[in-house]
Amino acid sequence: MSEYRIERDSMGDVQVPKNAKYGAQTQRALNNFSISDLTLPSDFISAIVRIKRCAAMVNREEELLPEPIFQAISNAADRVLAGECSDQFSVDVFQTGSGTSTNMNVNEVLGTLAAEQSGLAISANDHINMSQSSNDVIPSAIHISAALAMRDRLLPALEHLELAIRDKARSLDTVIKTGRTHLMDAMPLALGQELNGWAEQVRKSRERLQDGLKYLSQLAQGGTAVGTGVNAPDLFAEKFCAAISIDTGIGFSPNPSLFEALSSQDTAVAVSGQLKVLAVALLKISNDLRWMNSGPLAGLSEIRLSALQPGSSIMPGKVNPVIPEAVAMACAQVIGNDSCITIAAQSGNFQLNVMLPLIAYNLLQSIHLMSNSSLALADQAISGFEVNNEVLAESVAKNPILVTALNPVIGYLAAAEIAKKAYAEKRPIIDVAEEMTELTREQLSELLDPLKLV
Repeated sequence: MSEYRIERDSMGDVQVPKNAKYGAQTQRALNNFSISDLTLPSDFISAIVRIKRCAAMVNREEELLPEPIFQAISNAADRVLAGECSDQFSVDVFQTGSGTSTNMNVNEVLGTLAAEQSGLAISANDHINMSQSSNDVIPSAIHISAALAMRDRLLPALEHLELAIRDKARSLDTVIKTGRTHLMDAMPLALGQELNGWAEQVRKSRERLQDGLKYLSQLAQGGTAVGTGVNAPDLFAEKFCAAISIDTGIGFSPNPSLFEALSSQDTAVAVSGQLKVLAVALLKISNDLRWMNSGPLAGLSEIRLSALQPGSSIMPGKVNPVIPEAVAMACAQVIGNDSCITIAAQSGNFQLNVMLPLIAYNLLQSIHLMSNSSLALADQAISGFEVNNEVLAESVAKNPILVTALNPVIGYLAAAEIAKKAYAEKRPIIDVAEEMTELTREQLSELLDPLKLV
């Protein structure tokens, strides 16, 4: 028996694998696009499936879609959202810029499942794609999938990371360490203060991303081909957004300008920009952890990160800061993704952006990378690190920069001379200051007390 069946579309006959749930247009895309082995994420496919189910609901209410066909489409959508047929969505990310191939891939799979279950003749174009176009489905799916991923994964992960940092900071409020500017010794601070700086970076990143949800919640759906809503009933956009809001629990609304929604991807650029800000923050935190953990003998050795795995295939006993390194690489990827999204978003030629699949792939990847990186930092690096209190105390005691606290009493120039002598002789600053000033040991102890200085 043949391993293929013949499917027909507007261009003619196509051989399709016998057991495939997709049809002719998907097969043409699989034949045409073999640029990479990258496919669009399951979150994005699920968003399109949700769009199809909600659109079918509105079309039924408008008496455009018979009840039995609506029920068949809805049941098929439920099955795909439950994980069935996940191997049927294999179109390359690098495809037609509107994402039409992926839209039709979903239409065909849903149409096949609906027809098989109901016994009805169900068309991928006429029924599944009713009142829609790839040109409004794909931009809407970008917004819906990104909004869901941020609400369900990224924002909770950032809240978890911030709480983990603040919990650790509270336990280190009285642990004093040498501050560093330009990687050089500076005035002391509490380790808890340093960590709270990290926590504030995370908090502000979370708030910026929450602001992005306002614009992600505005959808292109209802604009159809060019933004005019051709072939869609009146108020389709409003009714669709009401349905998808119930479906997802996010308050979606029609974009005030469907023409802007189809022709631009400014919101994706803005959200990607905030993901880049977050990546920069996590990269800073990761590098601070790496420096503080450096050693254990020839580095700063201020903290000890959890030993998770051997660090070398040739040097026995070596342990590396693997989680901060992995997170740093994820951050580098997100920063690169932002540049890619920026270039893709400028390809809004007249009424349609033509790099939509690339934007979808990179935006969702960035959200997922930042979600997982935040959890990894919280649970595998920050929560469990130990402090080398003796090393911190010793470096603070020998830090000549403490003389800064004497500036108001003896003046900058006199303090500088004390610092230079302490550096040269490698002596504690309090001993040198006692020799070179008229201040008593008790006065110097009070002025140079690191705990009071922080």
